[in-house]
Amino acid sequence: MKYSNPQSLVETDWLDKNLDDPNIKTLDASYFLPGVRRDPKKEFETQHIPGAMFFDIEEIADKNSPQSHMLPDEITFADKVSSLGINNKDKVIVYDSNSGGLAAARCWWMFRVFDHSNVALLNGGFQKWLSENRPITNETTKIFNTVFTCKKNNDLVRDIQEMLKNVQTRDEQVIDARSKDRFDGVAPEPRKGARAGHIPGSFNIPYKSFFNEEQENIVQNATELKKIIKNAGINLSEPIVTSCGSGVSAAMLCLGFFLIGKEDVAVYDGSWSEWGMRSDTPIEK
Repeated sequence: MKYSNPQSLVETDWLDKNLDDPNIKTLDASYFLPGVRRDPKKEFETQHIPGAMFFDIEEIADKNSPQSHMLPDEITFADKVSSLGINNKDKVIVYDSNSGGLAAARCWWMFRVFDHSNVALLNGGFQKWLSENRPITNETTKIFNTVFTCKKNNDLVRDIQEMLKNVQTRDEQVIDARSKDRFDGVAPEPRKGARAGHIPGSFNIPYKSFFNEEQENIVQNATELKKIIKNAGINLSEPIVTSCGSGVSAAMLCLGFFLIGKEDVAVYDGSWSEWGMRSDTPIEK
């Protein structure tokens, strides 16, 4: 079975052949959880795909929010993306040094939220690129001045008030992308002070299940994605919201749904770093 939206994935050989195309902009959106002793920006400066620029989800964010890397406003996003030399006519390719596309999917989703649909994930990520001995560099990419404009699509985002209301109405299916142990509340949360468990009534599809077990970092084919979703008890004809630890891996679920034609999946941006840290939010285990 073929993807309904195959344009949201590109293969490494395609990108290698199109590295010199001035209308293709490549972004490294690597991000690591608190406590992981890796610096994504320093790793990018050491080696990256030629022509790539670093997309920092901690900087391209709402700096006034107590939560990490929450979505910025339209002006901030437009200014930051313009400073990367990207305009509205460019095709944006995103990758990361995480597990195939964990953080890159967040970048992909952000561009979609801000009304830029010409964006795709590099299937297999930087790991696949390196394993195939494709070109890398430590040179700084020359950026030319340009203008990027955008409008935020709030239909693709949920806030805590909407999520609290949904606990009562159950109008939308909430899917948690964290591991089963964290979803069940039997594993500790990586953020100090966060309670264990999940949003009442939510489903669990760990984001890692959207990657092929035999082909590391490769996104599952359409048939497998639909099987995983069906087995989780999800109704594709009903509204869906994804959640996770801090709104990053939830975007990987959005990408998977988008590939099979479910284009209106939203992300609860605050996710468990917001819900699990409050005392007034209901929790199930």
